[in-house]
Amino acid sequence: MVRDPADFDALDQAAWVAKTKALTMQNFIDDSELEEDGAADLLMDDNVMASMPRPGTSLNRPNSRAGGGDPSLRPMTATGRPLSGFARPGTSSRPGTGSMSVDRALQGNRPGTSRPATTLGRQVRLGTASMQASDTGVFIDVNRLDFKRYAARPAIAKALVDYLLYCEHNPRKALELAAEATVAADYKDWWWKARLGKCYYQLGLFRDAEKQFESSLRNQDMVITFLELGKVYLRLDQPNTALDRYEKAKIKFPGDTQLLVSIARVHDMLNDVEKSVSVYKEVLQLDASNVEAIACLASNYFYTDHPEVALRYYRRLLQMDVNTAELWCNIGLCCFYASQYDMTLSCFDRALSLASDDCMADVWYNIGQVAIGIGDLGLAYQAFKVAVSVDSNHAESYNNLGVLELRKGNLDQARANFQLSETLADFMFEPSYNRALLAYKVGDFHDSFTKVNRALSTNPTHSDSLELKKQLQQFLTML
Repeated sequence: MVRDPADFDALDQAAWVAKTKALTMQNFIDDSELEEDGAADLLMDDNVMASMPRPGTSLNRPNSRAGGGDPSLRPMTATGRPLSGFARPGTSSRPGTGSMSVDRALQGNRPGTSRPATTLGRQVRLGTASMQASDTGVFIDVNRLDFKRYAARPAIAKALVDYLLYCEHNPRKALELAAEATVAADYKDWWWKARLGKCYYQLGLFRDAEKQFESSLRNQDMVITFLELGKVYLRLDQPNTALDRYEKAKIKFPGDTQLLVSIARVHDMLNDVEKSVSVYKEVLQLDASNVEAIACLASNYFYTDHPEVALRYYRRLLQMDVNTAELWCNIGLCCFYASQYDMTLSCFDRALSLASDDCMADVWYNIGQVAIGIGDLGLAYQAFKVAVSVDSNHAESYNNLGVLELRKGNLDQARANFQLSETLADFMFEPSYNRALLAYKVGDFHDSFTKVNRALSTNPTHSDSLELKKQLQQFLTML
């Protein structure tokens, strides 16, 4: 039989609170960052303020690519944004310009091999390590609790509300307790208002969460509250409002790196790479061991033709005991483009030994790129074949295989690879341009014109596509 903790004596209550806090700490996750959107959030998002926002005012329609670098030099993510150099929550599923299709929303990180993400389901999976209190039953029977009794005991109530949020994943019951405790505190406790905002956020009531966080900040300025409020505005698709809140918090907490990193992330989401880089440099002045800032700066230097500088940043990550396949792969690419050929293959060998199934295809793809750079097309062909055998949805490898097949004279196989790459990654312009060029060479001018227009819709500044379109227009006007 589960006893009500409010009936315990003082010693039993102390033990109960200690155990509750221990379970909470065991299952605690840092939810101050923007988490992944679920399939329902992507398809039925009724919180967006405008269906056709101005560029730079919405995450669904960021700034033009001109400020985010040349896509032909800096690759794009599956959402159509430049690679930032650091994998972080909330960027792998959020759509770019245009509407979110059902097929895209229902895809996992590896399409066809994983179930679509759901927001609450992700929270439950992140907290699956909860410990059962006894062999006969649960630790706390939530349905039998009298929240008014707990609200009068702040120490017990605070431990219980965190347990409900992080262990039970029951924001509705946590909301009931937080509401009672807020009333008991005469609406003057910022902590309970912040917990109310967190509960409303998890329930998808973003406007109510915004009101609670604003009310909490009127009682007490706290960094975590500003971060939670900024997260609400990002879910409401108001990145500029989130930036405004972060900037106000930055004035009150000038040395806090969490706020600066959040500002840099929003600039990255809006394709404003220059501002993002300047903020990351400011982060490193305050915290020289910030992994995200180091990785993003290294990636930016690499894609702006400074591989030697990028290599210094990646070496810094190695000194900080970061030892991953992605890091060794990046170091190998930096060594190759910095003409340190003796180190390149050994770095890729280390990357292959550390790579999991999720990143194995990327490592082999980069090996193929290096092989093309040194002129070994046989090795490149084999590397791309291995990449698509590991991940059958690796669009970049299919595109490069199409180019190599075209060099061999296998036009049908090349066209099929370009078509498959275009289908798997509609955010890439290279497959469309390659297919347009192939159609132009075989005399199919109508298909060539259609594909080159598709390439230009993805990358309007691609000079080769513009030149091909100009030639096609001149030819078609003569007919």
